[in-house]
Amino acid sequence: MLERIEKLQVISLGILIALGLVVSTKMVSSSISKNEISVTGSAYEIVKSDKGTLEFEIQVKKPTRQEAYKVAQEQLKTVQQYLKNKKIEKIEIKTPNMYPIYKNDSRGYSTNEVDHYNYTQYVSIAADDVELIKEISTDITSLINSGIVINVNTPSYDYSKLPELKVSLLEKASNDARNRAVSMLKPSHNRVGKISAVRMGVYQITPVDSTNVSDMGINDTSTIDKKVTAVANVTFRIK
Repeated sequence: MLERIEKLQVISLGILIALGLVVSTKMVSSSISKNEISVTGSAYEIVKSDKGTLEFEIQVKKPTRQEAYKVAQEQLKTVQQYLKNKKIEKIEIKTPNMYPIYKNDSRGYSTNEVDHYNYTQYVSIAADDVELIKEISTDITSLINSGIVINVNTPSYDYSKLPELKVSLLEKASNDARNRAVSMLKPSHNRVGKISAVRMGVYQITPVDSTNVSDMGINDTSTIDKKVTAVANVTFRIK
């Protein structure tokens, strides 16, 4: 009985080995028949933003429309003077928004009687001096000492030469792919031939110390210094 079991085990093992050889032969044949190798290369560069924008809003609450508008205009003049003192030339005064807030009755239900009006004036500024934009984003709230309520959004920082940089990084990423292909083929004594296909990956624009990546790409505008990374998948012919 033991002899039959051992024979069955040997036969089964033999079949598995044979199947493995067939599969591996097909995989090798498929790879060799194409005479190609696909490699992913990457390149990055750290840049400093050269343009900054900042948006904020002036908020006024007054019993009447007229009073809300009047106070908002006075405060806007104060804000504009503050920005001019800071040497900001690009100031965009956007369309304001005003709406009534109604009183509630004793049961907490809204009535038709107006309690006050909310007036919001939106302002946007821009400058090539990104450090100045950063400074204003934290300092402008000091106007609260003048009775002005200001809500500030997160500054946005951009790099204007990004299109040129992307082209340069794509070339470097392709060269990196070639160098990787050379190293991979060196043990087999084959050489890298001409490029047969190139597929560009998405660009990752992240904070310098970030390791985040996304299939859709990342475009960070919250930091002044950025890391721009390009990826290229290149298929080479094998000589």
